[in-house]
Amino acid sequence: MEKLKLLALDANDLEVVSAHLHDGVIRTGEIAYLPKERKFAFTIRRIDWDGESAAPSRQRLTGVHFERVVTVRSRGIDRSALDEPLTLMAMLFRPGDAPSGTVSLLFSDDRAIEIDLECIEMQMKDIAHIPEAEVLPEHSA
Repeated sequence: MEKLKLLALDANDLEVVSAHLHDGVIRTGEIAYLPKERKFAFTIRRIDWDGESAAPSRQRLTGVHFERVVTVRSRGIDRSALDEPLTLMAMLFRPGDAPSGTVSLLFSDDRAIEIDLECIEMQMKDIAHIPEAEVLPEHSA
């Protein structure tokens, strides 16, 4: 299986990336905001829906990072609980003064991270195949 690598430079690109990351699981300890470098990054265990078997037990460890980050804020996330899983439901872009705006990472249980950006400049890249699912997505809807 080839590793997936995607770049998002506008809201349409971000929708494509969001679809690939839907139901992926992020651990709070694997999220990093680097204000001096103006970056926000995380690793996610995404479901490989395009793989040989579309079973949720087939996952990829994927790195994601945003460039040109202005600020980051969160809701309902305990940053001290480093092993807490967050199930990503969607990434949405809310435009500001073009080309700036805010990307919202929406998680199950009404949790979220909002990333204010100068412009959309985001990349995701598969790092490794995970043979057995470590964490399956958990959400009520």
